[in-house]
Amino acid sequence: MKFFEKLKKRLFGSKEENLEKKKEKLEKKIEKEIEKKIVEEDKVYKYVEGLKKSNVSLSEKILNLQNSRKKIDDDLFDELEEILIMSDISYSLVEVIIYEIKKEVKKENIDDPKLIGEIIADKIYTIYANNSIINTQLNYKDGRLNVFLMVGVNGSGKTTSISKIAKKYVDLGKKVLIAAGDTFRAAAVEQLEIWSKRAGADIISPNVNETDPSSIVYRSLEKAINDKYDLLIIDTAGRLQNKVNLMNELAKMNNIIKKKIEDAPHESLLVIDATTGQNGVSQAEHFKEVTSISGIVLTKMDGTSKGGIVLSIKDKLNLDVKLLGLGEKMEDLQEFDLDAFIYALTKDLSESKH
Repeated sequence: MKFFEKLKKRLFGSKEENLEKKKEKLEKKIEKEIEKKIVEEDKVYKYVEGLKKSNVSLSEKILNLQNSRKKIDDDLFDELEEILIMSDISYSLVEVIIYEIKKEVKKENIDDPKLIGEIIADKIYTIYANNSIINTQLNYKDGRLNVFLMVGVNGSGKTTSISKIAKKYVDLGKKVLIAAGDTFRAAAVEQLEIWSKRAGADIISPNVNETDPSSIVYRSLEKAINDKYDLLIIDTAGRLQNKVNLMNELAKMNNIIKKKIEDAPHESLLVIDATTGQNGVSQAEHFKEVTSISGIVLTKMDGTSKGGIVLSIKDKLNLDVKLLGLGEKMEDLQEFDLDAFIYALTKDLSESKH
């Protein structure tokens, strides 16, 4: 065999071998693409199921409006404005959405109300997306101790959210520790102990008569650093009645964390119950005054017909919703995806065209 032929064979293999390798490579690539598609479709399905109430409420009202009108006029826009406000979208944002829809209708010379559904969905999407960069990724990095601080009023779903976040990382093979820093309520610690077991995470609970949450945070950091944990999730007291006390408590916790890990906490997540609507938005405003917030965990989205709260939070507070609770199961706390959210919220409107 000639040298160049040998060399070519070593480099590229025979034609048959080469084709086989290419085929294998292609099959693996196709397999990965299919897996990716399945995951995407599964996520969209979860959104559609979780936002059923919101979708039915918004879509039904808009479809009724479309069907009851012969033409697009000021009365239609007044009614549409009311529908959007009732869906928990803040008034200032509704004004912008209506203005943009009117502009589009005029530009495209549309007079059939049946064609307005898709424009509404498009404008809600573009206004949310164009307001600023959307950051839904949790600030988790391999090779360091990641620290997430969780705040929110009692009953917001903070305990279950902590366990769901813990489970997500445990399933990824990460070592997770939870700090039960809500010493104000004994029941909160007990609940967290039960949920941490379900998630497969370890927990540091208060010692007998230990009432200062900062000492629990300190012990948790020591353990997390010494035992090489990947993630420490810290629960905090969920009371807003005395804002000064809460502010001091959270400031003390943050100082202890920063002394141990300079750039921590890597996330300060505020948990809000979506079913509380505009109350939830005002809660977020109060918490933002008390401590710095990096993102929102919006729970119980499957239990509300008012999906607009996601848009209101972004508009009023310029905070990204990072996680969305779409059901009670561990895997139902999903990373927020704007495409899937808008699709699930307005799906029936686009389908009504066809």
